[in-house]
Amino acid sequence: MSFHEISIAVRAENRASYAFRAIAMDVVHLGYSFGLLDSQVGRMISGVMSAVHLFLSLKAVLTTTTVAQQAHNAAVGMETTLQGCAITTTSGLSLSYIAHAVAAKIAGAATWFLNTGLAMQISLLTLGVGLIAATAGYMLWLASTTRNAASAQAEYNAELARTSRSIRRGGEEESLRNRGVEY
Repeated sequence: MSFHEISIAVRAENRASYAFRAIAMDVVHLGYSFGLLDSQVGRMISGVMSAVHLFLSLKAVLTTTTVAQQAHNAAVGMETTLQGCAITTTSGLSLSYIAHAVAAKIAGAATWFLNTGLAMQISLLTLGVGLIAATAGYMLWLASTTRNAASAQAEYNAELARTSRSIRRGGEEESLRNRGVEY
């Protein structure tokens, strides 16, 4: 498989994953519209869809890295063969040095692609773990905040039930006492 074919496959997979994610978001929005989903379940589904997209991207990077590794191995094999030819032949020594230089350039480029792919793999993996940790932290904060708000509302309602229902203005009680009204 050539780099061009792999590039086309990676682009097609990325486009398909965006379409998949868009369809999934449409389904979530329809779930909201028909009342089948609440916001927390919708957010959880959105998080799952984001994780799926992240792992599909990681798979594409891994495929590219594998091809770069194979190209690197082939270039190193060619370089080794050419070094053997350079050692054993004296008549083709200058040609083998030229071919050796070309093979070294190809091996250098393949190594660069391999290192780039590995760096991308590490960064995507780190991003995925960070995204999951941040989502878990947010969900913990949201649950804590919701629990605090519910308990505050319950305390307010209990206090409201215990207090008197009549509303008086400041100083009104003393004014009523001065007029001889007791209650």
